[in-house]
Amino acid sequence: MRQKIFKEKYPIFEIEFDKKEPKFSNLDEIIEYLKSKIDEHPVAVYIATFDHYAHTSSLKEGEIAPDIKEAKNIVFCFGKELPTPEVMAVRPRSIGVCDRGDSFTVLFMEAPNPQANEAMESWVKSLVKG
Repeated sequence: MRQKIFKEKYPIFEIEFDKKEPKFSNLDEIIEYLKSKIDEHPVAVYIATFDHYAHTSSLKEGEIAPDIKEAKNIVFCFGKELPTPEVMAVRPRSIGVCDRGDSFTVLFMEAPNPQANEAMESWVKSLVKG
């Protein structure tokens, strides 16, 4: 898993692995696994799964990189406190999963809460056979 800055301002975590590496054979199985991790978490709550590929391909001017075969986000929230309205600007969280033909790419934006980052990082790392 690597940390990088996307578009010179968004801190993200990213892992890419060959389809031979993960415990799952398709994107929907990965999303379902991540949902089970969210459901098991004492604070996190599942919100939705967004089919980003279907949405973008339905747009008249939508563009999708040729190597992206499928792309979905699983949306959830770790929010156990609401101390200020500004917290809502960084919630909810999501993890994106892209099928790139021979590999999967899984990404999420760094959260302001270190425990949330630790949870998401462990979920994503556990996708690969150990």
